[in-house]
Amino acid sequence: MTSEPPLIEMRGIVKSFPGVKALRGVNLSLRAGEVLALLGENGAGKSTLMKVLGGAHPADEGMISINGRATVLRTPQDSRNAGVAVIYQEFNLVPGLNAVENIFLGQEIARGGFIAQRQERKRAADLFKRLGIAMDLDTPCGRLTTAQQQLVEIAKALAFNARIIVMDEPSAALTQHEVEKLFEIIRDLKRQGIGVIYISHRLDEIFAIADRVTILRDGANVGERPIAELNRRTMIEMMVGRELTDEFPARNSQIGEARLTISGLRRGRAVQDVSFSVRRGEILALTGLVGAGRTETVRLVFGADKRDSGTISLDGKPLDIREPRDAIAAGIGLLTEDRKLQGLVLAHSVRENFGLPNLSWLSRLGLVQEKREREEFAKYADLLKIKVATQETAVGTLSGDNQQKVVLAILLARYCDVLIFDVPTRGIDVGAKYEIYLLMNELTAAGKAIVMISSELPEVLGMADRIIVMHEGRVTGELANARTATQEQIMQLAVA
Repeated sequence: MTSEPPLIEMRGIVKSFPGVKALRGVNLSLRAGEVLALLGENGAGKSTLMKVLGGAHPADEGMISINGRATVLRTPQDSRNAGVAVIYQEFNLVPGLNAVENIFLGQEIARGGFIAQRQERKRAADLFKRLGIAMDLDTPCGRLTTAQQQLVEIAKALAFNARIIVMDEPSAALTQHEVEKLFEIIRDLKRQGIGVIYISHRLDEIFAIADRVTILRDGANVGERPIAELNRRTMIEMMVGRELTDEFPARNSQIGEARLTISGLRRGRAVQDVSFSVRRGEILALTGLVGAGRTETVRLVFGADKRDSGTISLDGKPLDIREPRDAIAAGIGLLTEDRKLQGLVLAHSVRENFGLPNLSWLSRLGLVQEKREREEFAKYADLLKIKVATQETAVGTLSGDNQQKVVLAILLARYCDVLIFDVPTRGIDVGAKYEIYLLMNELTAAGKAIVMISSELPEVLGMADRIIVMHEGRVTGELANARTATQEQIMQLAVA
C-alpha cells in the first residue's frame, strides 16, 4: 500500500438546496493512477458531488484535501488551479473555435500582449501526441465528431496539468470502437499518475476500466469496494437499495398480427432498402453499432426526414406520411434519442412541455384549458412516478430519468398504437430503467406495438421478442426469437 496521500480526499461533504439535502456527509477518495467509478441512481448525488469538486457548488460542510493539503474550492477556477478537470456530458467547447483555440481559451500563451499562436499550436499537437491520436487542429470543434470533441476536452485538462480528471457519462454517444479507444487513453493517463473519476450507467464499462467503485444512494455513501469484489447483481442491488430478482421483468407476450409494416425504405446512403414489420403486443429491437442507420430509419417512418422511396402501412392500410403530424394522426409515436434537443423545451415548465404537443385536445376555442392540462399530466406523473416539486418546475432542472418520463408522458397522452422508442433508457439509472421496462410490458399487453432502438445488448436480449440488426444503412439479419439469441450472434450481424 503506497504511503503517498490520496490525490483527493473528500470527507463529510454536505450540500443542501431549498427543500432538498443533496449530499449527506459523503466521503470519496482517489489515488494517483487509479480509475474510481462513481455510481448511483439519478438523484443519488453524483453530479452534485462532482460540482462541489469542480467548484461549481461550494460545500455547506465537510473537508476537501488535494495531495494531502486542505483545500477550499469556492469557484471553478479554484478547482482548476488545484489540478481538477471535470468533463461534463455536455461538452464545454465553443463550436466556432478550433481545437487549439478551445484548449487555450482563458489560459492563452501570450508574448508582449499578443497570443503566441505558433507556440499554442505546437503545445496542442504535443498534447494530442501524448494521447496517441492525430487531430485536425484547424477544424471548428462544432464540426468534429463527439469522440473528437471529447479528446479536445481531455487535451484541455492536460494543458493545465490536471492530475484529477472527472468523466461524466463519457461513452454515451460513442461507438464501441471509440469507447475502446477512450479506454486506451484512460489506461495511458493512469500510467502517467493521473487519477480518473468515471461516472457511467453502463455497468459493463465499469468492470472493464475501474479499479474501485464508490456507490451513492439518496445523497449518502452505501458502499466502496475494489472492482474485483463486485459482480453486476451486487452492484445494482447496492444502487437501488433492494434485492434484485431480475434485471429485466418477465414478458408474457401475446403477439398478434402485423401492425406497422415498412418496405424498401431508402434515403441516400443512410438507409438502403430497409424492410421489417412489428406486430401487436410485440417489442421489436432495432440494433447495431452507432451509425448503422437505426435512428435514420425511424425518422423516415415518423416523417421527420423525407424518404427517397419505400412504403409504410399500418394494420394493412398504406400511409402517406410526409411530416410528423401525419404519423401522429395515424397513431405512430416517436420517443426521440435526444430528449433535450428534440423532445423538450428545457426553459419551460413541466406542465407546458406536456401541453404543447397536445394542444389539439387540451384547448378550446383557441385557449388552453389549464385545469384539464394539470389533471391530465397528474395522471401520467402518477403512472410514471415522475418526481417533480410542482408542475411549474422548469423541465431543464429535472434529473435525466425524470426528463425522459416527461417525454414518455407526452407520448402516451397521444394514445398511439405504435410506439418507437429510440434509446429509451439513455442516461437513466437501473431503478428507473426497470420502471420503463415494466411500462413497455404493460403497453404491449394492451395491444401496442413497440420498436425499440438500443445498443445495449443485455437490454436487447432482456426485453425484445424479435431482433433486427442493421449495418451501414442495411438490414443484415433477423433473430426471430430473442430468448434464444446471443450477444455474439448480434455482433456478427452488426459488423457484417
